Amino acid sequence: MTARLAVWGAPIDHSKSPALHTAAYRALGLDWEYGRKHVDAEHFAAELAQGDATWRGLSLTMPLKEVAFRSATRHDRHAELTGAVNTLLFADALHGFNTDVGGIIDALAENGIRSLASARILGAGATAASALVAASEMGAQHVDLRARRPERAGEIARLGERLGVSVAVSDFLSPASDVDATIATLPTGTVLDADVTRPLAATGGVLLDAAYAPWPSALASVWNSAGAISGLAMLFNQAVRQVRVFVHGDPLIELPDEARVRDEMYTALMGD
Repeated sequence: MTARLAVWGAPIDHSKSPALHTAAYRALGLDWEYGRKHVDAEHFAAELAQGDATWRGLSLTMPLKEVAFRSATRHDRHAELTGAVNTLLFADALHGFNTDVGGIIDALAENGIRSLASARILGAGATAASALVAASEMGAQHVDLRARRPERAGEIARLGERLGVSVAVSDFLSPASDVDATIATLPTGTVLDADVTRPLAATGGVLLDAAYAPWPSALASVWNSAGAISGLAMLFNQAVRQVRVFVHGDPLIELPDEARVRDEMYTALMGD
């Protein structure tokens, strides 16, 4: 029986996940199908209930990460911390994983950044929570969180307390001090005023922008000499961890001949 997988979200036509995953399963010699479907939060439960024994798992993107967390009966540590699930594995129970945290860590590491003392996070949604956990696991003790509406960042600030990280929440125009890295989790296409980006870029260290289409993003195009990393790096690395989940049930267990699988995935990503 051919296993079925897909990425769900709204919107979803832009997703590069089908190219990434199809290349991975082809390289692994698995007869698995990976598609995409437009599903919003309101219809998620009904769509999920239609799944049958042919389904192995789902990748979830906006706006489904929180509702997927509530639907899962088991969670990995990163999902439990963030309250967000971007990967569902259909097994003895519905297992929820958050591979965004590892994707952020891996994207920074492959660009030579393996530890942080401080970081700045732009945005206050589900990906911002993943960025905070990633920064914490890389050693950050202080995080400057910027949000359009700081009052909505209470959950992330409380997460910082659980992680032992000092989180200072403010708006985009508050004075900025130097940090080692900035992780931008703003919606694709966000354009900030020059009086906002100038001090953030000057003090922000290297930028990892979750946005990648178009690239450079508006933020990356004005960033400082420390450089900017495209969100494609995060997308790629979280997808590798998703494939591990779908194959092994564990995002930390490497795939057979993983270097070759990664090469095939990267080629598909760049050609998509």
